[in-house]
Amino acid sequence: MSGQDKRDPLSHVDSTGQASMVDVGAKALTDRVARARGSITMSPATLAALQANTLKKGDVMAVARVAGILAAKRTPDLIPLCHPIPLTDVQVELRADESLPGIIAEATARATWKTGVEMEALTAVTVSLLTIYDMAKSLDRGMELNDISLLQKSGGKLGDWSRG
Repeated sequence: MSGQDKRDPLSHVDSTGQASMVDVGAKALTDRVARARGSITMSPATLAALQANTLKKGDVMAVARVAGILAAKRTPDLIPLCHPIPLTDVQVELRADESLPGIIAEATARATWKTGVEMEALTAVTVSLLTIYDMAKSLDRGMELNDISLLQKSGGKLGDWSRG
């Protein structure tokens, strides 16, 4: 199973086939880190407006960064069967990339807990990008979210994983 989890791929399904939250009660606390990335492409004019901070709705990048952090904290409210995790840190970085043209979002989530923080990092990236779309859609309804993916994770029984 190259690139896949070594556990049963249907860990959220019980013996009767019903969706079920995984019991992590007996798992040890370990330091967990996950990093995810995604992008939003847009017209060069929209990217220029974001970079110049001239949108009427305000500082899009600052709002998107905060939205991503808040989203990571609310992941179990958004994704069924996710455990509430006591996050110790969430960082969201947004950077313009004129070659897209667009914005690349990268999020890192950290916790010392019994289960990983991959969903929190992925949620932070996704909501950051959705916030950019929401705030800039008056200029460019053709923006596209792309390539949202986990880059790496560490901690836990299965150890480290990194996208090749």
